[in-house]
Amino acid sequence: MKEFISLKTIQERMAQDLSVGRSNEATVRRLWWAALDTLQQDILMPMNHTHGIWLSAPLPALYEPKLLTNLKGWVWTPHQLATLNPNKSFFLLPSNPDNTNLRNNIFSTNDYRHLPLNIEDGDDPLLILLTSHIQIALTLYGPPNQRSLIVRNDQKTIKDILSMINLRLCRETTLDANELQVEISKHILLDNNPELEKGFWPLLSSRLATMAPSLSLQTIPDNNPKEDENSSQNGEISILEAITHEVRTPLATIRTLIRSLLRRKDLDKLVINRLKQIDSECTEQIDRFGLIFNAAELQRQKPEKSRLASTDLGRMLTMLQPSWTELLDRRGIKLALEITPELPLVLSDPERLELMLGGLIDRSTRGLKPGGSLALELRPAGNKLKLQIVSKSVGTKTKHSTFSKQSSELGAVLSWDPNTGSLQLSHSATQKLLASLGGRMAHRRDSVLTIFFPLAEEKS
Repeated sequence: MKEFISLKTIQERMAQDLSVGRSNEATVRRLWWAALDTLQQDILMPMNHTHGIWLSAPLPALYEPKLLTNLKGWVWTPHQLATLNPNKSFFLLPSNPDNTNLRNNIFSTNDYRHLPLNIEDGDDPLLILLTSHIQIALTLYGPPNQRSLIVRNDQKTIKDILSMINLRLCRETTLDANELQVEISKHILLDNNPELEKGFWPLLSSRLATMAPSLSLQTIPDNNPKEDENSSQNGEISILEAITHEVRTPLATIRTLIRSLLRRKDLDKLVINRLKQIDSECTEQIDRFGLIFNAAELQRQKPEKSRLASTDLGRMLTMLQPSWTELLDRRGIKLALEITPELPLVLSDPERLELMLGGLIDRSTRGLKPGGSLALELRPAGNKLKLQIVSKSVGTKTKHSTFSKQSSELGAVLSWDPNTGSLQLSHSATQKLLASLGGRMAHRRDSVLTIFFPLAEEKS
């Protein structure tokens, strides 16, 4: 019988020749999530990988939709999840090609194979990612109070890890081992990239520097008012970024588990509908806190105008309409969309604009009661496109106020609306975020929210 290789054995190989860690569990977990953010947002996303594979435990470590779409995955999961698909076949979920960018499309995630997680494997997270340009393995390792984040990308360690994984899969199922070897030979040419390690740790340090180490507040002595004010604002921004991260992470995990359940074919229709509702609610809050994070991050730096690109705003609104309609239908609000045909392209950032528009829709309807309506109109306005968002209360022609006069500013980013009992982006933060996307917001007292976008031809 072939020797069983646990994930702990693989993690021990990764820790070979490295010094003992000094972190506690809370610190090392924060390092882990920051490392995942760094790898995905700062390294992988800008490289626009189209092929590759990833393996993780005990849950999917990747969360960026583009990466999940382009990279094939294997996930060691607890027995309860591993048995959701008894045939252990790839999850090939249909995707509407016209709605591939919609966050609310529960069938847009990539297929990945469940692999059984054994008791001997432990519960320390592990991620191995292989593309034509990047080969890297991350894990947490060590006894209590001697924990450390381990990141390896040297060729020898990666080869040893893959050999150990191959032996494990051969013991469990030859089919999985063969398919994994085929994927490696198809897409991956193992080659140590020394620039990856040089860039990873500085990027991770920069990301950690913007995260609050804890959510406790301390009073600052009033020695220098200006310095105290800047320090207070930076502390507020750091706390906001930490909170949004801590909220989005478990919600993303819950959404992943929900989508795993939705792949079953033996669920009752009522259960499926409830799971879809939970998925939608998770996505809505993930996007909402993502928008707050973007606004907080913008307070630290000037917007990068070079990121703006030609954007088909009319097509974007048309693609987003079904998900917005589904969201508003749950609230009993009607949505109307009017777009002038054959509109020119505008200059914006498509990915961040999609999130921003969803936030404006949510804000414009947050205080509406069932029976209200929301109208979106996109039409030319000189050398710009004009997007108007008009919300009306039920049974009246009175226009609903998007930015309530009773809202209280809670700093540079957030405001509190007592009418809805919810936190929202402040008026100034919304204006600044839209400006970073190429838009200029004009909000009149009649509650019509108007945004002007420059035409792509006017870039010069």
